[in-house]
Amino acid sequence: MRARSAGIIACLSLAPAALASVAGYTAESERPYTVTEEREECESFDPLRRPFFGDTHVHTAYSFDASTQDTRATPRDAYRFARGEPLGIQPYAEDGTPSRTVRLDRPLDFVAVSDHAELLGEVNLCTTPGTLRYWHPVCFTHRNFPRLGMMLIAYTGTILKSRWDTLCGDDGEACEAGSLEFWQEIQDAAEEAYDRSSRCSFTSFVGYEWTASVGPGKNLHRNVIFRNEKVPHLPVNWIDTPSAFDLWQSLQAKCLDGLPGCDVLTIPHNSNLSGGLIFETARISDAEVPGPIDTEEARLRSRWEPLVEIMQHKGSSECDLRAGWSNDESCGFEKLPYDNFGGKNSFLVERQLPSESNFVRYALKQGLLQQRELGANAFRYGIIASTDTHIAAPGLTKEQDHPGHGGAGLAANEIATEGLPDDIEFGPGGLAVLWAEENTRDALFAAMQRREAYGTSGTRPIVRFFGGWNYPENLCEDPGFVAKGYADGVPMGGELGPGDPANRMRAPRFAVWAMQDPGTANDAGAPLERIQIIKGWLDGDEAHERVIDVAGGKNDAGVDLATCERHGSGASNLCTVWVDPDFDPTVPSFYYARVLENPSCRWSQYACNAAGVDCRNPDSVPEPLAVCCSSEYPATIQERAWTSPIWYTP
Repeated sequence: MRARSAGIIACLSLAPAALASVAGYTAESERPYTVTEEREECESFDPLRRPFFGDTHVHTAYSFDASTQDTRATPRDAYRFARGEPLGIQPYAEDGTPSRTVRLDRPLDFVAVSDHAELLGEVNLCTTPGTLRYWHPVCFTHRNFPRLGMMLIAYTGTILKSRWDTLCGDDGEACEAGSLEFWQEIQDAAEEAYDRSSRCSFTSFVGYEWTASVGPGKNLHRNVIFRNEKVPHLPVNWIDTPSAFDLWQSLQAKCLDGLPGCDVLTIPHNSNLSGGLIFETARISDAEVPGPIDTEEARLRSRWEPLVEIMQHKGSSECDLRAGWSNDESCGFEKLPYDNFGGKNSFLVERQLPSESNFVRYALKQGLLQQRELGANAFRYGIIASTDTHIAAPGLTKEQDHPGHGGAGLAANEIATEGLPDDIEFGPGGLAVLWAEENTRDALFAAMQRREAYGTSGTRPIVRFFGGWNYPENLCEDPGFVAKGYADGVPMGGELGPGDPANRMRAPRFAVWAMQDPGTANDAGAPLERIQIIKGWLDGDEAHERVIDVAGGKNDAGVDLATCERHGSGASNLCTVWVDPDFDPTVPSFYYARVLENPSCRWSQYACNAAGVDCRNPDSVPEPLAVCCSSEYPATIQERAWTSPIWYTP
């Protein structure tokens, strides 16, 4: 194991003409992806690519659940917030004045607003005074009894649909008109926020959420992200396409085949709340599993879903200590104590802990088996994270002063001021990071498609991960680290084949480098503890995995819980070239990197400290803050990043 950092920082900005051919083209004016839109060329263009931080999971007042939580911010407000402007949030006074204001320390580079396609028009009718249906009983319930509304729409699709049929009437014209108005507003907001100038300071994507659930709240949700401004007449919703397979077929007809220039992908999220179903066949449209994944579906899924969301404010979905990963202590990070939304309120559905099939690492291993059996891998997932904010605050991931993102049944207008601002089991969520040449829709969409992406738990470390056959042991000391990473191998998200027959006698080499989050004036970034590589491979008909520490390691870092001040040692940079000592050239495998920061206070500990909670004197702790002293919820966390895997296929 070797860990070095010399010369690496300079590699981030290296882009001389002599190195341009590394990424597959010869001049800055030539792009290695199709340009599908009219815009100025970016003045900043890096053929060796730069990391862009963003959020692809954002809900505003246009979403049925966010509106029941008294979210009033629109897609335009969300984009302004992402670019650095302040945002007022609930609770609101009678005169409409927000009681809280939030602002990002660092603006984002890109955002996709993803309001729910389902009930888009109904929310419009129910929240727009002066419409004929504004005082309809359904709308009255929606506005004035939000918890009842959330329960009705969260647990079964049958109730969700029938509840609103009485509002729309048999012809549905009013709801369609409402949907069209909001859908156009979503597009207009994205266009206004998109920087088409040569500064290329911010990219907005048109998108939405397809909100499928089966049984009592088993989540099969997908975020749908369009490449450019060319989008279908209306978003394809779950009610009209009852399975993900149906969704892809509809998007194929209405976008790829039916609208010149239209391109789109889908991103599954919250597999931790899927009741073990999201990584089964995409043909599921009820609680029954119709059959195994076949070759057609595996190929379609790989095309439509190049990414998976590994974390958001409702927990992380990498792995779980309670579901078969007891040997990996880092699998205990940000876990929920139930496996579907129905289990949150256990009086409705018996609460169950998540099973192995709820998690991304399980899917990655299943993909290896599919590759062998079907010749295609349905789960060749790149990795991102996002917030799933329901207060229109993309990228609001800082632990200190976290206001709560809402969602999953918490009505923000019912927040108890003497308690915590959110359910303690939830968190601030994560960020998506894309390696791209420039900050444009085409460049970022291409990064998503090729899976050159990683997710973070909310902080902003910078991570590179390459795999190849000939990387020298001292590559970390080379100023050409990045250029040689591309020239002699593949980046995160790529695939290694056997290539030259001589490679069959070698083990692959993986070059991984991480720099700690530089932080801000208000929040210094935490040093790095270590880098790990997670390997998955086949042994006969069994899929196995192993976690290897490759740089850094356990140190003396800690946190003063009373002040949340960090102390102890750590690294600002970690880098190594790791060779797999157990490589078998006949065996399919995958490798991804996980970067762990030193421990820091969780958001709930900051909030409990601010409230003056003293757990040494339990009798002094008010009931709404009793969770501050519960051993079920950690006071500290280890922020982290997960790279997309690199696959080896014999």
